[in-house]
Amino acid sequence: MLRTAAAFLVLMAAFLCRAAPAPLTLLTVDGPIGPASADYIVRGIQRAATDGSQLIILQMDTPGGLDTSMRAVIKAILGSPVPVAGFVAPSGARAASAGTYILYASHIAAMAPGTNLGAATPVQLGAPGMGPDHTNQRPRSKDDISGKELERGGEASSPAATSEPMTRKQVNDAAAYIRGLAQLRGRNADWAESAVREAVSLSAEEAIKLHVADVMASDVRTLADAIDERKVTVLGHDRLLQTRNAAIMEVQPDWRTRLLAVITNPSVALLLMTIGIYGLFFEFMSPGIGVPGVVGAICLLLAMYALQLLPVNYAGVALILLGFAFIVAEVFLSSFGVLGLGGIAAFIAGAVILIDTELPGFGIPIPLIVAAALVSAALMASIAVVAVKTRRRTVVAGSEPIG
Repeated sequence: MLRTAAAFLVLMAAFLCRAAPAPLTLLTVDGPIGPASADYIVRGIQRAATDGSQLIILQMDTPGGLDTSMRAVIKAILGSPVPVAGFVAPSGARAASAGTYILYASHIAAMAPGTNLGAATPVQLGAPGMGPDHTNQRPRSKDDISGKELERGGEASSPAATSEPMTRKQVNDAAAYIRGLAQLRGRNADWAESAVREAVSLSAEEAIKLHVADVMASDVRTLADAIDERKVTVLGHDRLLQTRNAAIMEVQPDWRTRLLAVITNPSVALLLMTIGIYGLFFEFMSPGIGVPGVVGAICLLLAMYALQLLPVNYAGVALILLGFAFIVAEVFLSSFGVLGLGGIAAFIAGAVILIDTELPGFGIPIPLIVAAALVSAALMASIAVVAVKTRRRTVVAGSEPIG
């Protein structure tokens, strides 16, 4: 009797385990792959392993992103104890450039109907003396002495045709990287290399035919049902997925990721730098108040942190600082507005080229730059007016003027 009861309990436990599969973790990225999104994905993968998820679904709609952020995500995927299904969705989404690399690195590559991937040719930061078309400028490799970051994103003309050794080195490195990912996951390596060298793209239907993507699904639930009973290799071990009817846990960005997303926005970084410099300026003009100095120092430190994570053109930073120096000098020197106007012009020029990239989502809007310049001009004018009125005011303390 006891043996029968024990066998019944074992069968019930097995049935319950089968009826309630381990949950799935859903991570969603909508926009460029930058420091904030990379932090969100890496932490999400770590959390999924801790929570006992059987699969991570990384839903993407991205035009590209920063090389360092992309590689951080890929390293997290390759080292994850939980399999990752890259999913280009919803319909109309894309996994261009950096998104293509991440999709190739995923254990399962899935796409929704009406999506596309590709255009993975590295788009390089602008180099001095190369003209206005940044897509044709001479690239620098990831180990260039300038320390600039290689960018990936957008539709660009392929640099493979050029004879410059640095360009060939960069493209060959990118092609070898994505080919290695393709061979690791058993996907179409030839097309992956052509996506880098020729900037080609594929629709979801074509990706399935060419064995670039594994599954087509309209939504997350459909994807979970489609990959049920699929075997995947995770860190050298085969694992059987049981995703049908599994619970889906969506992981939202935490406060740290949201804060990082705010301060690494190029527009916010520019405003933080502006507020920081003006705060310190007013503190030096009227020592002892404290508030402008504290606020200015905090904003300036946050701006410096944000700028070190972004693809910054340091010539732009130098022009902005020169512009502020001219504006401050205008207050103390009688230049009849020459220094002030020069400072505003330098500020605008520096802000325009501050973020040295053509990646979508990493530029600074021209209206914001103009607004900041106008505020600086108004501030300079108001200080000048106050200074003139103070100079003309009758002396009410100290010695009387002679004559």
